[in-house]
Amino acid sequence: MIKKLLSCVREYKKDSFLAPFFVTFEVILEVFIPFFMAMLVDNGINNGDMNYVFRMGLMLLVCAACSLTFGILSGRYAAFASAGLVKNIRHDLFYNIQSFSFANIDKFSTASLISRMTTDISNVQMAYQMTIRVLVRAPIMLILSFMMVLTISTKLALIFAVAGPLLALGLYLIIKYAHPIFIRVFKRYDKLNRIVQENLHGIRVAKSFVREDYEIQKFENSSQEIYEDFVKAEKILAFTMPLMQFAVYTCILLISWFGAHLVVSNTMTTGELVSVFAYTAQILMSLMMLANVLVMITISKPSMERIVEVLDEQSDLMNKSNPIKNVPDGSIVFENVNFSYVKDTEKNSLNQINLQIESGETVGIIGGTGSGKTTIAQLIPRLYDATSGVVKVGGIDVRDYDLEALRNQVAMVLQKNVLFSGTIKENLRWGNIDATDAELQQACELAQADSFIQSFPDGYDTYIEQGGSNVSGGQKQRLCIARALLKKPKVLILDDSTSAVDTKTDSLIRKAFLDEIPNTTKIIIAQRISSIEEADKIIVMDEGKVNAIGTHEELLKHNLIYREVYESQQKGGELDA
Repeated sequence: MIKKLLSCVREYKKDSFLAPFFVTFEVILEVFIPFFMAMLVDNGINNGDMNYVFRMGLMLLVCAACSLTFGILSGRYAAFASAGLVKNIRHDLFYNIQSFSFANIDKFSTASLISRMTTDISNVQMAYQMTIRVLVRAPIMLILSFMMVLTISTKLALIFAVAGPLLALGLYLIIKYAHPIFIRVFKRYDKLNRIVQENLHGIRVAKSFVREDYEIQKFENSSQEIYEDFVKAEKILAFTMPLMQFAVYTCILLISWFGAHLVVSNTMTTGELVSVFAYTAQILMSLMMLANVLVMITISKPSMERIVEVLDEQSDLMNKSNPIKNVPDGSIVFENVNFSYVKDTEKNSLNQINLQIESGETVGIIGGTGSGKTTIAQLIPRLYDATSGVVKVGGIDVRDYDLEALRNQVAMVLQKNVLFSGTIKENLRWGNIDATDAELQQACELAQADSFIQSFPDGYDTYIEQGGSNVSGGQKQRLCIARALLKKPKVLILDDSTSAVDTKTDSLIRKAFLDEIPNTTKIIIAQRISSIEEADKIIVMDEGKVNAIGTHEELLKHNLIYREVYESQQKGGELDA
């Protein structure tokens, strides 16, 4: 885990080295200051030698100034190193997430990935900065101060030698019991993020159903769980300071007692006793810093584990060596395809799918909710891999293609249409970053989007708010269709992507496809039969299986499911009329 995170230091290795380097010199100078103070007291003040006092005082000032300079430099480089580390971790996390398949994302959940890239990374930044600075400073100061005490008096040094292991045992027990609580806390953060994300995304629904109080209660319950866990953890960590203070002040009392006897018996000078007290303060400070670092590491360790879990995750959709980068045509074949989202053959979403779609055909897919319509579509651009069987595009197994090449030739307009913050032009150019204004307009004309875009004051430069909240559902769908068309794909999949447009506009879109992109294979998944009745063939799905294949007229005559859907929609149309 640590090795994986440290590999993200990269160009900040120099800063990561200089921070502890300057800390080391800072500590060495601080440790020498009590030694010079002892000399000043014993050889200067006690002997009344003011010249010596002046020289030693000047030396103390130089040491303090140099120590301060080294401290500032170490802090500066530690800040650069920690900020650089998390910048690289954030980059690597996001880069790896971009390679995830839908199955990988389903494994973690969106809310969990967001909290790992925010809260968890902040914890790691704090831990790393404290590690390369404080965790270097504290042990060096502790060891050097103890060695100086040892050179002054072996008896007084034994006091620290006994107290140290006892204190370490106490800190170990505190961390042991606090760590599992922090693991639980970060899982609760994921839940809280999910609640906030769902609420903000569905705020209109919450308001229309007057469910604000319910949503507030959900948030408060989750927040209360985090609060209670943090209180438990902090109660355990609260023992850290009293434990240290007890150990250190006990040491001070014992040093005062035994030190006074040593001074009276002339086995120790007054200056040496003063320096021992100074070293005791440094040891106290070192122990406090160590405790703070250990607390921070205790908090951040679960965060590190969660981050590395994402960094180690490998997409289950990988390119083969020397993948094929050219898609010959838009023909599609399914051979004995089975698929399960949970990798369980007893819970298949698709069962024994066999299909043959010729290049340039228009194919409609219809079926009830959960019948497998969308699942079939997602296997074609390899958003998921079939559990068994083969899916071919252009006569070649989709697993043999370069993923980018395949998806550039299989454009898919998903059920949940997504527009990003930016202008209409910027959103459209997701389909083709080099598209000219004329190409943008042509694609929008095919998708029946040009007319409403031209009605906006800024036309194609109209700014789309986050999630496309300032355009209607039908407008959003038409923009997404235009975006897909700009890819000039060999296969175009429309997954219920005209459900929010009126039947007239739907008909115009289909007519434009027929006239303008006749060589593109068009797969239309729809609930309305009017959207697919003119297709070359229609696939009827039922419970993950192909129930029937045929033209509109053939299915009306011979397929019960299709006829029932058609008749129910015809009756609904009559009632609407």
